[in-house]
Amino acid sequence: MRFMIIVKATKDSEAGVMPSEKLMSSMATYHEELAKAGVLLDASGLQASAKGWRIHYAGDKRTVIDGPFTEAKELIAGYTLIQVKTREEALEWTRRFPNPAIDGKQGVIEVRQMFEMEDFEPSAAVDRFREMGVGSKA
Repeated sequence: MRFMIIVKATKDSEAGVMPSEKLMSSMATYHEELAKAGVLLDASGLQASAKGWRIHYAGDKRTVIDGPFTEAKELIAGYTLIQVKTREEALEWTRRFPNPAIDGKQGVIEVRQMFEMEDFEPSAAVDRFREMGVGSKA
């Protein structure tokens, strides 16, 4: 089972405030523990939304909207991907996740289970994704 640990953005992360050495050290220790346990798949921080864009769809029409975006609580500042055997194991790992907010301010992570190709009904389209290695277990 793969899970994405989503670090929610804050006013600080959207303002480009970089994490302190203390926070970076806590995050490094946590991710080293994940790696040592063999459950870490990937992790990264994201630049502020000012450097991004959204694409809005209306049927076949696409409209590009440049950042920044105003609702920081709806934005993502980073992520960690883990692969574990059970939901309970994922919960235990995420309870250990360091507070991602600068200087111990209020922070939020959200955890979502990822789909596996086995979750979908067999089809030619699913086979095409399998051939690309998309959605496969590491």
